[in-house]
Amino acid sequence: MNKGMEAIPANWHEQIINLLGERIVVTDREGMILYINEAYCEFLGTTVEEATNRPVQEVIENTRMHIVANTGKKELAALHPINGSEMIANRYPLTVDGELVGALGTVMFRSPEEWRMYKSKIQHLVEELKYYQTKVENELKSKYSFQDLIGSSQSFLAAKKLAERISDSNSSVLLIGESGTGKELFAHSIHNQSLRSSLSFVAINCASIPEHLLESELFGYDDGAFTGAKKGGKKGQFELAHNGTLFLDEIGDMPLSMQSKLLRVLQEKEVQRVGGQKSLPVDVRIIAATHRDLEKMVEEGKFRRDLYYRLNVIKIEIPPLNKRIEDIKLISMSLLKKLERKFFRTGIAISEEVEKRLMEHSWPGNIRELENVLERAINVLDGQTIELIHLPLYLREMRSQCPNNGKRTMVEIKPAQKMPLPVIPLKETLARVEKEAIQSALVVTNGNKQEAAKLLEIGKTRFYEKCKFYDI
Repeated sequence: MNKGMEAIPANWHEQIINLLGERIVVTDREGMILYINEAYCEFLGTTVEEATNRPVQEVIENTRMHIVANTGKKELAALHPINGSEMIANRYPLTVDGELVGALGTVMFRSPEEWRMYKSKIQHLVEELKYYQTKVENELKSKYSFQDLIGSSQSFLAAKKLAERISDSNSSVLLIGESGTGKELFAHSIHNQSLRSSLSFVAINCASIPEHLLESELFGYDDGAFTGAKKGGKKGQFELAHNGTLFLDEIGDMPLSMQSKLLRVLQEKEVQRVGGQKSLPVDVRIIAATHRDLEKMVEEGKFRRDLYYRLNVIKIEIPPLNKRIEDIKLISMSLLKKLERKFFRTGIAISEEVEKRLMEHSWPGNIRELENVLERAINVLDGQTIELIHLPLYLREMRSQCPNNGKRTMVEIKPAQKMPLPVIPLKETLARVEKEAIQSALVVTNGNKQEAAKLLEIGKTRFYEKCKFYDI
């Protein structure tokens, strides 16, 4: 007997078998019942004493146990008519020292209803698993193509053409541009047209992850690497992007300590998990993006020179919106189509006055700010045409910033005759302007409150107090 079984007292065996939740019968080669558990006897309406040492055909209606004991061929998930119903049975031949000695029968489900109930539970779990599997797969795919990059200005078309040309390469790409210019769309499009398009596209924002978590997020960790580590460990972004593309957004915000570790991975083409001992080979194409001046950061010692040259194999500069004023109408139309789907609306247009105002604004938040403005307008829009009154206050003001020379000039605004602006108390007007200025600054800085406070030239504490006051 197995040593493990010897440690279990003999009088425990019966209870262990019953607790397994299955009905069990054992016969010898001739089909005589050597053992049958109480659960099976209750189901059959008999007792262990009455059933033992009797031919199995006399105890179990429509049984095939004696056939399996004679042929040695197992029968799995077989329908077994009994007591006016059908149960699901498994029958196994018993072989000892190469000799067929009998058979073992088990009943998992006493009726098709039990089987259907079990199946429905399993099916629910399978469907849930498929849902999350599909979700993960979709998140690791590129969402945009070059068709989604809208614009006809010369500077934009030059950047787009270069991106299309180098898509099939495996060289690293560095995307330079202000916040909100569409660097992530460029990264998605490059991957989508590359030879790696059918494989993973993994994006990570280096500025949004705390420094102490960035290493484990990029490289993963092994089981027990630190307190709170997930059991079994976790794959890092490099492993998830293996054979695909890894997009490192806001690379200029990566701490120096992490830059050296990233450089090693790019040079050695292998990654070592936090707390791990072995190196794992990785083949990824790197696309990095930043709104910072990396060359200046290199000179100031804030960014590693060797990492900069490793990333800056192909540099693509994406022009800001105020350098491609002629594209604003095209981009606005494209954004409106996108927002129409979001708000379940159709046929939304912008008036000539709004179009003119959009082209007069300097757009420090670029396309992200433009989308924010249009979404705000749709939220307060009753008809089909966006008028000046639907724009945020900072765009309705008489002052506008000229994109050509960066100076503020006065622009004459003729009040709309059909939709006169209502008279609002000065205190409320100032509060609205202040709130929208804060929201605009946050759009420009992609939610970075410290940077937004600097743009507004107010202290960090005061900025946080105003955010709290305005429920931002």
